[in-house]
Amino acid sequence: MNKMKLISIKRQTKPEARFTPKMGLLQTNVTYIKKQFLSIPFKTLHKYRETYYGEVKDCEDCILAK
Repeated sequence: MNKMKLISIKRQTKPEARFTPKMGLLQTNVTYIKKQFLSIPFKTLHKYRETYYGEVKDCEDCILAK
């Protein structure tokens, strides 16, 4: 029997354009960790990105490109 969970956690990665003061405009993959209620996302728990050099950084360090 397959039970459906009421609350679940989902991780999603998508490419975004970011701006950093040192490197300028940067196209990077941003990973979102979201909490879902009945498969509807309602809260972002954490978002992070991988840098050009392979480090993992929190997205609070960079500004969304306009």
